[in-house]
Amino acid sequence: MAVTAQMVKELREKTGAGMMDCKKALTETDGDMDKAIDYLREKGIAKAAKKGDRIAAEGLTSIEVSGNEAVILEVNSETDFVAKNEGFQTLVKELGAHLLAKKPANVEEALEQKMDNGSTVSEYINGAIAKIGEKLSLRRFEIATKEDGDVFGAYLHMGGRIGVLSVLGGTTDADVAKDVAMHVAAVNPKYVSRDQVSSEEVEHEREVLTQQALNEGKPENIVAKMVEGRLGKFFEDICLLDQSFVKDPDQKVRKFVESKGATVKSFVRYEVGEGIEKRQDNFAEEVMSQVKK
Repeated sequence: MAVTAQMVKELREKTGAGMMDCKKALTETDGDMDKAIDYLREKGIAKAAKKGDRIAAEGLTSIEVSGNEAVILEVNSETDFVAKNEGFQTLVKELGAHLLAKKPANVEEALEQKMDNGSTVSEYINGAIAKIGEKLSLRRFEIATKEDGDVFGAYLHMGGRIGVLSVLGGTTDADVAKDVAMHVAAVNPKYVSRDQVSSEEVEHEREVLTQQALNEGKPENIVAKMVEGRLGKFFEDICLLDQSFVKDPDQKVRKFVESKGATVKSFVRYEVGEGIEKRQDNFAEEVMSQVKK
């Protein structure tokens, strides 16, 4: 039986599942609407889709390392309670192993890839949603590589609330790399060093600091000197190597790393839910809005 656009539309309205999922369900069931609904439910897609408008801003970060390759990822759930669920933690672990093995270019590509169990990553996540009962999503990941003489530093804070993956050159001491990762978790720098900061960002900060100093009534002839001094503080705030090392504030991170004969090549820091606007439900306002209708 030919699957029409109207049939797909009807199935979408009944299940809330995506267009391609509905088309596939109808094709697999020879256009039988009831069987197609069952098909989507069995795959966990119908139940998952209904949760699609919920906000998943909790979850875990995780890091998987294999030889000269590593991946850091974030998987979101709706509640912190589910993040502690063994089934959710297994999901995160298996997604990490898949990403490291298949190395997709982005999340969209990852979701379409087949896992070892034969299902796509998207289907696997939907199956977990059906079991766990919350919206779950693979939010982001980054794959890092290193040379034989380099070392990864993997650190998970608060069980995965914050995850940091660092790459250090010139050493194979994992403890040194982990210390750097711990510092990044605590202080949250944006860049490794000053030369990574764009000239546009520096110039913008210089303009802001100049106006600040003028507004404070400082004489124009000393403003430029003051601004350069304050720019130093700006770099300390955002550049890892310029920061005071959290485990020994008397020395900069640069000095600590150099004392170990190492260099910081890169780092990635994920904090669960950062940048996601969490919904603040106000029950009283919701009730009043209904009353006024």
